[in-house]
Amino acid sequence: LLENSNQETIRISNEMVEFYHAIRENLIAFQPLLLAPINNQDRKKILDALGQSASEYRYQIYNSGFWGKKRTHSISGLKKFVEVSIDFIEHSISANQREDKLFHAYNLMSIENDGVSISYLPEMLEGQVAVLSSGFLDGQQSLQILGALRNSALYRPDQNSYILYPNKKLPKFLEKNTIPKDKIDKSFLLSKLIQNKNIQLINQDIKGGFHFNGNFHNANDLKEALLKLESVQEYKELVAAEREDVLQIFEDVFNHKAFTGRSGTFYGYEGLGSIYWHMVSKLHVAVLEVTNQADDRNENQDVINSLITHFEEIGAGIGVHKSPDVYGAFPTDPYSHTPFSKGAQQPGMTGQVKEDILTRIGELGVKMFDRKLKFQPNLLDEKEFLAEDTEAVFIQIDGSKKIITLEKGSLAFTVCQVPIIYIKSTANQIEIFYKNGNINRVYSLELDEENSRKIFQRTAEIVKIKVSIKIGLGS
Repeated sequence: LLENSNQETIRISNEMVEFYHAIRENLIAFQPLLLAPINNQDRKKILDALGQSASEYRYQIYNSGFWGKKRTHSISGLKKFVEVSIDFIEHSISANQREDKLFHAYNLMSIENDGVSISYLPEMLEGQVAVLSSGFLDGQQSLQILGALRNSALYRPDQNSYILYPNKKLPKFLEKNTIPKDKIDKSFLLSKLIQNKNIQLINQDIKGGFHFNGNFHNANDLKEALLKLESVQEYKELVAAEREDVLQIFEDVFNHKAFTGRSGTFYGYEGLGSIYWHMVSKLHVAVLEVTNQADDRNENQDVINSLITHFEEIGAGIGVHKSPDVYGAFPTDPYSHTPFSKGAQQPGMTGQVKEDILTRIGELGVKMFDRKLKFQPNLLDEKEFLAEDTEAVFIQIDGSKKIITLEKGSLAFTVCQVPIIYIKSTANQIEIFYKNGNINRVYSLELDEENSRKIFQRTAEIVKIKVSIKIGLGS
């Protein structure tokens, strides 16, 4: 958007200009770090610098409000800001590719005195959809992800589809709060408490297992208990020496940092082992986008064909293409999710409907670019063309019904209530049928701007369009 803008300056509030300048200059200063993986120390420097800029902006607004004045700023500076921001974003995406070619979706950061370390949650379907949709990858890279996804723990063969995150067996209630014996043996404080039968922090059960105080909700409760224990002379030095170690044992046992809510603790709803159909439809749209992008860039045809295969396989796994026995419900009804132990659950119009409409428009090859309507059905299955003559009813712009006989080997849909009829042919051609009886032929698959406008604005001047498509659809 900025690259194509003829505007040279913009006016922004004084406060925002200061904030924006600070962020931009910090990113430019740290840009050389992007030539290599960023270490924990440099990551903290970047975080501190950007955080300080945000803090100063927030402090000004919360304490003094906006001055109400604007300052002129150059578009060239804003372009530089966008360029350096994209460099950081792309570096981040690249850094998060796993060895199996999938991408990390959500990372865990641990803030230490001298750095910020990163650890990873398990692979997630959402992360693969995000990177495929980002426009960062070419067709070959996208194909690697889709191949890895098919062979990953996210694939559910029984439904020919994908779960949100790998299934796992959760520890039972009595197994969860269990401290390994070697952790007790290495801790003078914990060993002393067990010896003295002091249960302020931990206790030992009748079978010899060790557990944290069952009244603790989180690490703050443990900190309070350590503070009280420190007031006892016998434990004062031990608490001072081992406070951080005990807190780390607590985190190791419960792993609160990696808690992701119901997704990691439920087996129903969109929980463990569940397919979330909205996300599968997002994946379907993402593969549609990367396939079209690869085609627009004239990438290797074998890569494009393989992307189309993945697109078709993902679509085949969505409910409408399944039997009721496999889907576990009426296939034409929208459902939220499918747990690993049941059929489709939770009926309702989820966001999946939106994605499926977008996908269908994409399959039909309906594209709008530079104010012009174009037909490029590269992903349309030839089996969808009618096997016999059929009468179809269309609702016209004035609300009246129009019956059109569709011939064998054709199919039809509407764009802005104008019937579009596809016919298999030996050459690409468009025939535009006007209300006044005129017919206009175009020897391509793209309408001009004027006729496109008549369709978009629903002027009712165009009553029908026939699109002859060369076999080898969209070629």
